[in-house]
Amino acid sequence: MAKHPTSLFDAHLLRPAALESLRKLDPRVQWRNPVMLVTELGAALCTLVVLRDLATGAFSPFNVQITVWLWFTVVFANFAEAMAEGRGKAQADSLRKARTQALARRRRDGREEKVPATQLRRDDLVVCEASDVIPADGDVTEGIAMVDESAITGESAPVVRESGGDRSAVTGGTRVISDRIVIRVTSEPGHTFLDRMIGMVEGAKRQKTPNETALSLLLLGMTLVFLLAVFTLPAFGAYSAASAGQPHAADLSLPVLVSLLVCLIPTTIGGLLSAIGISGIDRMIRRNVMAMSGRAVEAAGDVDVLLLDKTGTITLGNRVATAFLPAPGVAPERLADVAQLASLADETPEGRSIVVLAKTQFNLRGREVAEPHAEFVPFSAQTQMSGVDFLNPSGRPARGIRKGAADAVRAYVEDLGGLFPKAVERTVEDIARQGATPLVVTEGRDVLGVVQLKDVVKGGIQERFARLRKMGIRTVMITGDNALTAAAIAAEAGVDDFMAHATPEQKLKRIRDEQATGHLVAMTGDGTNDAPALAQADVGVAMNTGTQAAREAGNMVDLDSNPTKLIEIVEIGKQLLMTRGALTTFSIANDVAKYFAILPAMFVGLYAAGGHPGPLAALNIMHLASPHSAILSAVIFNALIIVALIPLALRGVRYRAVGASAVLRRNLLLYGGGGLVAPFVGIKLIDLTLVALGWV
Repeated sequence: MAKHPTSLFDAHLLRPAALESLRKLDPRVQWRNPVMLVTELGAALCTLVVLRDLATGAFSPFNVQITVWLWFTVVFANFAEAMAEGRGKAQADSLRKARTQALARRRRDGREEKVPATQLRRDDLVVCEASDVIPADGDVTEGIAMVDESAITGESAPVVRESGGDRSAVTGGTRVISDRIVIRVTSEPGHTFLDRMIGMVEGAKRQKTPNETALSLLLLGMTLVFLLAVFTLPAFGAYSAASAGQPHAADLSLPVLVSLLVCLIPTTIGGLLSAIGISGIDRMIRRNVMAMSGRAVEAAGDVDVLLLDKTGTITLGNRVATAFLPAPGVAPERLADVAQLASLADETPEGRSIVVLAKTQFNLRGREVAEPHAEFVPFSAQTQMSGVDFLNPSGRPARGIRKGAADAVRAYVEDLGGLFPKAVERTVEDIARQGATPLVVTEGRDVLGVVQLKDVVKGGIQERFARLRKMGIRTVMITGDNALTAAAIAAEAGVDDFMAHATPEQKLKRIRDEQATGHLVAMTGDGTNDAPALAQADVGVAMNTGTQAAREAGNMVDLDSNPTKLIEIVEIGKQLLMTRGALTTFSIANDVAKYFAILPAMFVGLYAAGGHPGPLAALNIMHLASPHSAILSAVIFNALIIVALIPLALRGVRYRAVGASAVLRRNLLLYGGGGLVAPFVGIKLIDLTLVALGWV
């Protein structure tokens, strides 16, 4: 994916964000954020007071300063959101460059016609050759080609796209480098994968997540409580002043009341809440993960069960043949010869490695088997075997050889009336206990021995699983291997649980069972058979190299097609939740100091007599210079703290792989304690600055 400005101080981000923050002053925009809407209404009322003062000749510099800083509070909050959106818009611009309006070669009734890409509809067939831009999302139905996807993924190396299998999906805007393919369009105009990416990164289609909505309701409730308290304060102040015989002792002017309200309501988190959510999606994008909704990012932070494929995720994924282990009385050369022959039609990496091992150890080379005399049996997930049937002159099978999983070969041999040797059974168990995969080779009813396949656990994966365990996340390895092999790999990798002989139906059932017990589940997948499980999972990460069905079913797409990235996705989701919790804690805590700044300033003259301060002056624990200085300092601090926290909101708090209780303690200590202390220090420094400048 093309790079865009990342520094917060980049002029390409600052200038557009500053203009956008002014456009967001429109009340039709602000109503989505009730806290800032109340602040804007308060600033508007203070503006009317200033205009009234100018009209009557009662100009008050204090009221002007209060009004200006109240507007700054709203603008700074808008600026935080605009900065977060600005990164997404820069990303969207680079994506738009990939969305060219190319002509498409649509095939109908065996004839080709050139039409604009915008006229393509779902199920249309499109022909693409070398140098052609793929005009729409689709699945390859014919042919194989190299495709340049750098406009989408940022990866310069071309990838293979072919009909059938799990590498058939193509994305509009990418380019064919070689060969020829026929694509069946799977999306309508305006609803392509690229269109959805642009909509998400711009934030235009971002909806509030459930947690955001709940927090917004809490902030709204707090705002209403403080609004009610401030609304009743003039009556209380007037009564107290009248009882003391000092009718003008309390400063209850509209700008002062608005200042109190704005400083007490949670403006800090109210101003940063949207930016935190947008930046969470942005962090996903920077790791080449497209989240189809903010809800998916948030759900990733709550996940406590991870389902991970063994091959390619926990292990390197390229199992290779390492040894031929013959049955008693069978020559190793014969086992290697038959195993190689059984693998000639097996296009999997494992099958090819058997051919290579036979050649390396016994100088056996692949043979050309005449088509009329042999019928190849390709490997399938149902039979778990591959091989070849040699035919007699009448075309009927005369001799069959098979290579495959032990259970499948046992059933095949017993169906032919043969016996599965105990020695081979022990060899299978020994290989499985070592974490390797045994493939049994048979010629007719004669079991010849076992081929050992070995996969290697990725370096550092055990430490990553240990980090997840500290976070309270349980890892489950999914594999089609037998239980013994799965147990050995699971122990070596350090996962908490495993599923052996996993089928699509079993994956789906496992996810539903976990969810039924209150867990949130994440998983990855790339094939059509993974689509049901991806759709069921709370966080379903589809590989970009996978099928269109998988990409449609998941709520995230990994453009790099790296299954281990699921761990990073969970970490980003948790960082989002930690950031929101930390800044909410800070916002609520820092309101406490403002009580000790504004309330004493409003009533300091009450009960004062003989030129001496009244008893309420004891509440001025910060020893602020004057009532006006105290109120103005609190309002300025309330505005500036939003600016100071913008980098933290966009970058996120530092992620730590610890449990929820440890995160809570840390937030209360660092951000709760910091929220209490920072305003006392900040307001006092601002007060000293105002006095030094002579502004109060």
